[in-house]
Amino acid sequence: MSETEVTTAPRPLLLADGRPALHAWSLDPALRHLNHGSFGAVPLVAQEHQQRVREEMESAPVVWFPALPRRLAEARAGLAAFLGADPGDLALVPNASAGASVVYADLARRHGGEIVVTDHGYGAVTMGAERLARRWGGRVRTARVPLDADEEQAYEAVAAELTDATDLVVVDQITSPTARRMPVERIGAETRRRDIPLLVDGAHAPGLIAAPLAGPAGDFWVGNLHKWACAPRGTAALVARGPRRDDLYPLIDSWGAEDPYPDRFDQQGTIDATGPLAAATAIGFVESTWGWPAARRYMDDLADYAERTVRAALTPLTDSDGPVDVGMPVPGMRLVRLPEGLAGSRVSADALRDRAAGELGVEAAFTSFDGIGYLRLSAHVYNTAEDYEYFAEHCVPVIGEWARAARAAR
Repeated sequence: MSETEVTTAPRPLLLADGRPALHAWSLDPALRHLNHGSFGAVPLVAQEHQQRVREEMESAPVVWFPALPRRLAEARAGLAAFLGADPGDLALVPNASAGASVVYADLARRHGGEIVVTDHGYGAVTMGAERLARRWGGRVRTARVPLDADEEQAYEAVAAELTDATDLVVVDQITSPTARRMPVERIGAETRRRDIPLLVDGAHAPGLIAAPLAGPAGDFWVGNLHKWACAPRGTAALVARGPRRDDLYPLIDSWGAEDPYPDRFDQQGTIDATGPLAAATAIGFVESTWGWPAARRYMDDLADYAERTVRAALTPLTDSDGPVDVGMPVPGMRLVRLPEGLAGSRVSADALRDRAAGELGVEAAFTSFDGIGYLRLSAHVYNTAEDYEYFAEHCVPVIGEWARAARAAR
């Protein structure tokens, strides 16, 4: 690594008692956890809180479930404040994909049944849009947004696909495979002008960016609290604004069906809702220990150091020694190009993820975009510079061997 490519490693975050931040989590010490962005990681205090309320549920279920809607309404209010949303707009759903499915299930076709997505979209959400288009007898139009597109170029790529037949637009606030922003505010202004519903997939936004719902965007927004906000899994928000929100119903019909939105989402039979009840504990832990602004700065500084460190190690194995040009970068995540022959498709990227965990002892995210494989680095408060230095020194040489073997097998 050259001197000009080295940044100073940020000082690791510590707990109040001086221990490393990692001690507040139950992550396996035999693994390197470099992929917080996929499934998150729950602090021990939130795990313990969830276990206590789960025990409360199991000790008296006949008391628990009738009282649950009131407790969930209180939890919703706290989460709405964290996200910058109106509590009356926010419903609880198991994950962002489930929130998108609610929109797909309840949105009525109006014109030609066309749905506009981008080629950066999350696969499950895009597949749901394709199923909806088939039900409508319409089609999906895919906006091709270059990885290095700036705000204007990304906006123009999406706007170019809008027609009089467009009935829905689905755009990521932060893309999963490419770790970039999309200009959802500008796209939202255009869809409002045309009276086209907009669904914003904000799966990665809570915790990674401050108040992701503070400004106007789409009619519908979905976001996961289990990722960067560290809430227990099964905790996500569906935020609906405007008259279309009253048409949204849970995917499961239950006794709250006649309640107004969003209250009807608080009564879902015997679903385990202990995750949302413990979410505030996870969010509050980060806030009280470091403060969310400081935590975000650390994550971004560490992601920058990680990208430079790993990229320098990979440079001899790739055609380019420069950083990946992401037009609208986000904090906390970075892309590094992989050697040719690796992760050229989603299926092969997932296989590489599993192989890295099994053979290298590393939980890492490998993604594919436009036929090119990338390592998507994530950094959270429990990560340190040593995590990425270890990966660069011990894992990159093995990845190089895998790439050479893959090319030889063609």
